[in-house]
Amino acid sequence: MKNALVLVDVQNVYYTCRQAYKRNFNYNLFWRTVSESSDIDKAFAYAIDRGDNKQREFQNILRAIGFEVKLKPFIQRSDGSAKGDWDVGITVDALEHADSVDEVILVSGDGDFDILVDALKSKGKTVKVYGVPTLTADSLKNVASKFVAIESALLL
Repeated sequence: MKNALVLVDVQNVYYTCRQAYKRNFNYNLFWRTVSESSDIDKAFAYAIDRGDNKQREFQNILRAIGFEVKLKPFIQRSDGSAKGDWDVGITVDALEHADSVDEVILVSGDGDFDILVDALKSKGKTVKVYGVPTLTADSLKNVASKFVAIESALLL
């Protein structure tokens, strides 16, 4: 089996699944699915910490599944907008850990990652991207070694 690095953009998958399906991503089933074809070397889930109990419970569930949860504080700007972007952190971790794995599995529909996916492929890595089809950037789908649609089978 291939060994894999798993990178989950928690905010992206939460909002895209909610918008497209009004349902949540099934992290347990995702883990089982990936584990059937790959040996998971490292798995990171990147999230925003708002400090509420429900979120802490969810983060503990992710840890129990096998994810290392990385948190950034929620920042509310004076104009009412919010900041909490993990793009750089995901990219750094991907490049830092890619040499020790055969494949990288990215769960995000964010088109900003197309450059990262291209860089990983140029290093000889297979890159699978999981995303909600209608809300995943075409540039990301096109550059991925394989695009896996998040559809009803991967939802709660």
